[in-house]
Amino acid sequence: MKKSNFVKKGVFFLGEQLFDLAFVQKQFRLEGAFQSSKSLNDGHINTTYQLCFQDNQGQKKDYVVQKINTYVFKDPDALMENIVGVTSFLRREIEKNGGDPERETLNFLPCNDGKYYVKDQNGDCWRCYHHVGDVYTCNTIESEEVFKNAGEAFGRFQKMLASYPSETLKETIPNFHNTYSRFLDFEKAVRDNLSGRREEAKKEIEFMRAREADTHVLLDLMDKGELPLRVTHNDTKLNNILFDNKTNRGICVIDLDTVMPGLALYDFGDSIRFGANTASEDEKDLSKVSLSLPLYKAYVDGYLGVAKDSLTPREIEYLPFSSKLMTLECGMRFLTDFLNGDTYFKTAYPEHNLVRCRTQFKLVEDMEKKMADMQALTAEAAK
Repeated sequence: MKKSNFVKKGVFFLGEQLFDLAFVQKQFRLEGAFQSSKSLNDGHINTTYQLCFQDNQGQKKDYVVQKINTYVFKDPDALMENIVGVTSFLRREIEKNGGDPERETLNFLPCNDGKYYVKDQNGDCWRCYHHVGDVYTCNTIESEEVFKNAGEAFGRFQKMLASYPSETLKETIPNFHNTYSRFLDFEKAVRDNLSGRREEAKKEIEFMRAREADTHVLLDLMDKGELPLRVTHNDTKLNNILFDNKTNRGICVIDLDTVMPGLALYDFGDSIRFGANTASEDEKDLSKVSLSLPLYKAYVDGYLGVAKDSLTPREIEYLPFSSKLMTLECGMRFLTDFLNGDTYFKTAYPEHNLVRCRTQFKLVEDMEKKMADMQALTAEAAK
């Protein structure tokens, strides 16, 4: 079949994906006449398209259709049970607070058999939800205000889900933020040395081993009942927030595939790791890598300004440490993959994962130097 973005008997190429529009439209009962389509390529896991239809009254209706990556998410039933449970709960909370549930959470469509995904003749799994309009996403942090708005969005997400029964959620990726389990994986990678590059990472291996105790801290507190299990997003990057075009407020948290039971600290820490670094994730010049205290302050002010009443004092106390721990975990994962031969993360050159590891470890070092400042800023925001 010739590649084209034009429909031919309901089947056409959308980017590199052969897409059966007629099948998807029938299964999800999408209303109106098909007008146009486009790929949405921000995500790294699923394949995502926006479809535009027009109803009999000339009204435009937009939908987002995604092919679920079943290599990463092997149980689509558990995946969609998590997502629909959480978004339905959010919808009720938003309505209760006088918000707009059509824009402030994702609204998934059931298909003909009542499930929230459908399998096509090729075995691919598809899901569909209403497109949220008049919004934008950010891939980079251009101001403290943007990062504060992000903190408010993820803080609101956490607060609204504070009473959700997290024990009912399935682990779609087991041990995702189990830092000691990650440490054991790292040690195995050191022993196996599958890449034959252990000597190149000698300094980084020593750095990680010197901080083994850090990998136990939050897990031990959770085992003692001092930190509660909560609903966690587990991918709190800036581009997983939809910002309103008019107000610039972060109105909707998206990309819910990794919603699982976990610690609220994981989400906070990963946001700081990603957003308060003064350099990119693969910056080779480590002199450019540091924690921006103004950005940390902006995020913690936004996050606690919304969520502090739904968190325990112990959770608030460990927010700064969680930033360090999530950064350490990320660096450890890059290092593990480097030792294993780059089998998990995509790389652009042979040392890419080692460069990424060094960037994260340099950020850990800077956080250790600034921990007292981070604690003071957190305490101030919690007042």
